[in-house]
Amino acid sequence: MAETWGSVFEPCRTSCLLKVSFFLLFVLFFPFLNPFSSAFAVSFDGNTSGVVNLEAVNGSTGLDPNDMAFLLLFKLQLQDSSQSLSSWDLNVSNWTGVTRSNQTGRVTGLNLSRFNLSGQVHTCLCNLTFLETLVLSHNSFNSSIPSCLWKLWSLRNFDLSYNLFTGEIPSTFASISQLIELNLSHNMLSGEIPMWIGNFSMTLENLNLGFNSFHGDIPKSLLNLMSLKYLDLSHNSLIGNVGDFRQALVSLNLESNLLSGTLPCLYSSRESLTVLNLGNNLILGGIPTCISSLGGLTQLNLSHNELRYGISPRLVFSEKLCVLDLSYNELSGKIPCRIVEASEKSGLLLLDLSHNLFSGDIPVTITELKSLQALILSYNLLVGEIPERIGNLTYLQVIDLSHNLLTGSIPVNIVGCFQLLALILNSNNLSGEIQPVLDALDSLKIFDMGNNKISGEIPLTLAGCKSLEVVDLSSNNLSGSLNDAITKWSNLKFLSLARNKFSGSLPSWLFTFQAIHTLDFSGNKFSGYIPDGNFNTSPNFYNGDTRKTIPAVPSISARRLDIKLSLVADETSLSFNYNLTTTIGIDLSDNLLHGEIPEGLLGLHGLEYLNLSYNFLDGPVPGSLGKLQKLKALDLSHNSLSGHIPENITVLGNLTVLNLSYNCFSGVIPTKQGYSKFPGAFAGNPNLCMESSVNGCQKTFPVEPGKKFKEEMEEGPLSVWVFCITALVSFYVGVVALFCSSRARNYILQTKS
Repeated sequence: MAETWGSVFEPCRTSCLLKVSFFLLFVLFFPFLNPFSSAFAVSFDGNTSGVVNLEAVNGSTGLDPNDMAFLLLFKLQLQDSSQSLSSWDLNVSNWTGVTRSNQTGRVTGLNLSRFNLSGQVHTCLCNLTFLETLVLSHNSFNSSIPSCLWKLWSLRNFDLSYNLFTGEIPSTFASISQLIELNLSHNMLSGEIPMWIGNFSMTLENLNLGFNSFHGDIPKSLLNLMSLKYLDLSHNSLIGNVGDFRQALVSLNLESNLLSGTLPCLYSSRESLTVLNLGNNLILGGIPTCISSLGGLTQLNLSHNELRYGISPRLVFSEKLCVLDLSYNELSGKIPCRIVEASEKSGLLLLDLSHNLFSGDIPVTITELKSLQALILSYNLLVGEIPERIGNLTYLQVIDLSHNLLTGSIPVNIVGCFQLLALILNSNNLSGEIQPVLDALDSLKIFDMGNNKISGEIPLTLAGCKSLEVVDLSSNNLSGSLNDAITKWSNLKFLSLARNKFSGSLPSWLFTFQAIHTLDFSGNKFSGYIPDGNFNTSPNFYNGDTRKTIPAVPSISARRLDIKLSLVADETSLSFNYNLTTTIGIDLSDNLLHGEIPEGLLGLHGLEYLNLSYNFLDGPVPGSLGKLQKLKALDLSHNSLSGHIPENITVLGNLTVLNLSYNCFSGVIPTKQGYSKFPGAFAGNPNLCMESSVNGCQKTFPVEPGKKFKEEMEEGPLSVWVFCITALVSFYVGVVALFCSSRARNYILQTKS
């Protein structure tokens, strides 16, 4: 009997640990596991389960005793598996994740997806030779994939995705000839994709090796695997050409590799292919018109490549197309007037042609794509006005026409897009006023009109846009005072009114937004005092955002808005979400503010950026400044602040930008406090001196930090002209004075004679 069990456990004797495990099981089982005995005892967790009848155990669990033993040994080797696999007990009939044959009791399926398991995959799983399904996805298994899994000759579905497996695909896998689905994605596998991958199983339909570190070419054997329908090799480092696949593929995803060459026509898949994703590669040339022959295509992503030239008017897609993403290329010419065969039947949800070189007007025919939910044409050379009929697109969630050369005003009919979540029109030449009727867009989250020529005031009716989270109206010609409509934007995260013509006092509710990250009111004509005593409880201003690490920047308005649109499973709608990356801070610079800096303002401990420069602030800097431990940039320059330099500034460990220049500070700056890392921070303070070991006190400071290159260029030529004019005037005055003197005139004449 010992020899029998020894032969059964022989594959497990690969390490000292495995031998110890076998020994424990052997000691526990051997006294009772006799083919002529009817009972045995087990104790895996320290608690003796007693003497159990073999037939009773087999009857209660329904599992084959050998398979049951292998599963229990597999459980023993896992880390923290007691809770996840608590049902794996001799007294429990249904073991979680285990499927067995009713006739033989042999384990045919093992699905442990999302069980929070970690450690190594025990080689004893290789003895479950009747397994047809093995799914260990979404766990934390590490090390290499056991090579002995080739013994699972019945395996049909094999899924190890979303783990931490390393190394190469074992060559022994070539013996698993009945596989239908192989998913090794989202691991850390490396090496080349083996050549046998395309011919080891003539039944393989789904192959997913995405999100690994494979390199080399796509094996040619995959081009001829006729059973293959779904192929995902995305997010690797594959090189070479895409290749013209000869089977009828349904989905081909090669995104985020280093593939080059030109686009293949994929004629063999012209009726079957629904998803073609070749985004983020190095594909060259133009878009061949044969791509439109893929009649079943629903998603086409060719973004982030090196495609160029114009789009042929013959490139017209089927009305089945839901997603068309050609962004981040070098495509030029006019946007085609006809994108799909029948606009009235079109199911197009996403049209992204951004970051190209398209020119001309926005085609009015785009407004006939009634199902459109996202229209992204930003970063092109488009001219003309926004089509009036854009309001016909009642399903639109995102409009991004930013960074073009568009003119005219915002069409009033845009309120017809009543489901709009993001309206992004910044960096154009748009003019006119913000229309009060925009309050109909009550679902709007992002309203970006920065860097245009918009004039007038912020309409009071915009109080109806209560969902607003990002509002950027910077660099326009807006005027008037801040009205209470803004207070209704209770979800506000980013507000920039910088570089406009706003005036009046700053309202008391300025700092009361609960979710605010950034307030930028710089470059206006705000006057009066900075409001005090009503600072909000924003967790961002008080605690900072620990999820991001952004270095301090010279301008608080710098922000990145990453909009993510993904197609839901039923392909009828897009899911919208965005990530706002910005410095947590306040910028009130370049206004007409006066008075002292409020103590409460420096109590916002989460601030990373504070700019109050170019105002008329006076008085001392509050002592609470040293509590801003997250502060990265502080600019109080060009004011009338007085008193001593706060000694606690140097304790701000994250501070990289400091400018206190051109104020009325006085006293001595100790060198030992580390102010030397902020050159020029104290220029223009005549009563301030730097401690020096030689002269005792040095009043000469470097030039003001951060002087703009433009200012230097403007001052340079001016200084030269002033010097030249002064020299000429001095010379002229000297000559006149010389000849007006009789003694000098007689001396010159005598010398000449």
